[in-house]
Amino acid sequence: QVQLVESGGGLVQAGGSLRLSCAASGRLFSSYAIGWFRQAPGKDREFLAHTNWSVGRTSYADSVKGRFTISRDNDKNTVYLQMNSLTPEDTAVYYCAADQTWTMEVWDHSKYDYWGQGTQVTVSS
Repeated sequence: QVQLVESGGGLVQAGGSLRLSCAASGRLFSSYAIGWFRQAPGKDREFLAHTNWSVGRTSYADSVKGRFTISRDNDKNTVYLQMNSLTPEDTAVYYCAADQTWTMEVWDHSKYDYWGQGTQVTVSS
């Protein structure tokens, strides 16, 4: 089992940047694939990015490709989401999630086994 805690959210102006962190506790963190999702009020949970360090795979949603970068530091049991060129449409609660079965359907939030509590990101215009 793994526990996830997101941090780094906050209020930023349009065009700005934030780096979110997802700190994990528990054994064998490096064996989990990690995804980032977000959910805005009244909307479905949206896939953003995914990393599977064990097989060297990283993927992004088209909506954030080129603006967001996912990375991980296994020594620190932490996954990051660097977010640049933010717009008000990026306002949402951001979540990280861990997948122990290495799903190929990385965009499907139901495939993930463990979730953090989320961190709020608000982008002002």
